[in-house]
Amino acid sequence: MLAAPEPPLSDGVVTLRAWQPDDIPALVDCLNGDEEIARWLDMIPQPYGEAEGRLWVDQATSYWREGTAAPFAVVGAGGGEVLGGVGFRWLGEEQGVGEVGYWLRKRERGSGLTTRSVNLISRWACEELGCERLQLRADEDNLPSQRVAEKVGFQREGVLRAVHYNARLNRRVNYVIYSLLRSELPGRVT
Repeated sequence: MLAAPEPPLSDGVVTLRAWQPDDIPALVDCLNGDEEIARWLDMIPQPYGEAEGRLWVDQATSYWREGTAAPFAVVGAGGGEVLGGVGFRWLGEEQGVGEVGYWLRKRERGSGLTTRSVNLISRWACEELGCERLQLRADEDNLPSQRVAEKVGFQREGVLRAVHYNARLNRRVNYVIYSLLRSELPGRVT
């Protein structure tokens, strides 16, 4: 069972909270027509309109209710507009293995907010949910995403060759696989 943290996760700069119906216009503004989102995240429909935003908020709510995933909206710490999204899902809860994923609004990229968000969700997954191994995947060509993983402390393990077909790019994609063990969280005393 997953429950949205109360109060929401925050480091004083960004806050992670559950998606809400009021987020739909901002979600559309963030995702619709963004070339980088379209390139790296082919599971996000393009064009991205109100119907897609509503569907996502409904799915995100059901993931929380079912306990299968924890999708968060990334917002400024004082509330404010949606800046991006970050999520956690179990890959093998019985083994304590989970995965994180993330994206950020175009105008905020390069600001350090993605790193802050991934750090927050990683700590929460390990410290509150008991995740022992956290994984993330990034397209081998998506160097900014790989830099985020490394800044948070994830270790590069290797490349999953031709593991996914990206229809938008009309090619098979290699993913770089990263992991962070609970015992490796920065500042953690073991």
